[in-house]
Amino acid sequence: MADRVSPRRDPDPAPGRPGARSPRRAARALMAAAAALALSACAVGPDYRRPVQDVGTAYAHAPEGRWIPADTQPRALPADWWTLFGDAVLDDLMDRMPRGNLDLAQAEAQFREARAALDSARAGLFPTLGVSGSMNRAGEGVSGPGNPGNTYSLSATASWEVDLWGRVRRDVEAARAGEQASAADLDAMRLSLRSTLAQAYFGVRSSQLQDALLARTLDEYARALEMTRNRLAAGVASPADVAAASAQLDQARAQRIRLGWQREQQIHAIAVLLGQVPASFRLSGGAGLPAVPDVPVGVPSALLLRRPDVAGAERRTAQANARIGVAQAAWFPDLTLSAQGGYRAAEFASWIMAPARFWTLGPALAASLFDGGARAAAVASARAAYDAQAAAYRKTVLDALREVEDALVQSQALAEEQAARDRALAAARETLRQVTNQYRAGLVDYLSVVQAQTSALSAEQTSLDVRAERLTASAQLIAALGGGYSADPADSAPSAAQAGPADSAAVPAGPAAAVN
Repeated sequence: MADRVSPRRDPDPAPGRPGARSPRRAARALMAAAAALALSACAVGPDYRRPVQDVGTAYAHAPEGRWIPADTQPRALPADWWTLFGDAVLDDLMDRMPRGNLDLAQAEAQFREARAALDSARAGLFPTLGVSGSMNRAGEGVSGPGNPGNTYSLSATASWEVDLWGRVRRDVEAARAGEQASAADLDAMRLSLRSTLAQAYFGVRSSQLQDALLARTLDEYARALEMTRNRLAAGVASPADVAAASAQLDQARAQRIRLGWQREQQIHAIAVLLGQVPASFRLSGGAGLPAVPDVPVGVPSALLLRRPDVAGAERRTAQANARIGVAQAAWFPDLTLSAQGGYRAAEFASWIMAPARFWTLGPALAASLFDGGARAAAVASARAAYDAQAAAYRKTVLDALREVEDALVQSQALAEEQAARDRALAAARETLRQVTNQYRAGLVDYLSVVQAQTSALSAEQTSLDVRAERLTASAQLIAALGGGYSADPADSAPSAAQAGPADSAAVPAGPAAAVN
């Protein structure tokens, strides 16, 4: 910009006169010196190092006997992890959800806001250019020597704050970390919503199976009630048997009614997740429950890359660290280079003439000498914010490990429970068959039949509940493991010069386990 400044000077200055040196050359020298200063200056403030947090080498409750050899590439969760369940309806719901979910739209807007903040911070690295024009008419009183006159002015300005101390660079660093944290928040929201959708879907499918079970049970209870009435008419049963059969039938009807409105509420939740009005959403029935898939567990250190909430907390820690440098840079003076050039004349037609030109060029150095401790307080506040965010990051890592361990314990326990429930269900069915035959033979009263029927129905319902809980636990385990998310090391990982001992745990390595 300095090359475009035209100074007001004599047409042909003689060598050796003060005006002989071109202002263009002076501007170039000044800009070159400022650029050299900016390039050679180092940014104040601490360089970022990821906070240390021990994550261990293996999960305490990883399934035994299912380790993959260390020289084998661990199997990772696919990005579309819900396809592990092999349910076409679930796949379709997962495909529709991002296009309509309003929570996801809000998180995406917040990410775009963080990206705009990064662009705004980057603008501080570049000069500011401006242009202005004016027309003034001025005069003095009647006793003055001159008449009123006009002044026409057109000028362009350029200014650049040289980032000697790295304040702008630290501000850009903080904004970049904030953008990456917002991107991780968007992924965390997406993962949470998909997990919630999968769990709601499994709940609806389980409820539909429970409804079909109750429908069959009601038919059986209705036939049992008819049988007891016939036996009462034949004089081989008592009115108490009929009352017991009727009460059992009504209780099953009440269970089905309660199950119906609970299922509708789950369907309404799915509709909202898809961004649809509940009244306009329908979910087809009869699909049943999918099989519980094998979930590759991996190793604890992989969570530092596979959990978006962990990645987001780590990026916010980097953001807080960069803001310490921004606060510390306030102690140093600001160097601003500015230039102005243009035309000013009493007549509009004289603008293009050399005498109408003007220009200014020079640096400005400004520093605060006393601020009542405001800068010291800002630095202390920035350090405290970093300490708080570092603690939040370590806590997020621990919470992530706890969630994985909890999901592993639950998944294994539910698998064992289902085996026990299946055995109990088989025994309850056999008991009901034998007691029903004994009642028809007149060997037992109907109360024994009612108890056997209640036990069999409870065993059937519990078996279905455990199957649904296993699928829900699988979705929760996948979410706890990161659900196929993977942080881009180029965006989030510190450079080799900044990497500390804790960074070595961020690279997934070693054995991996799978649980089903």
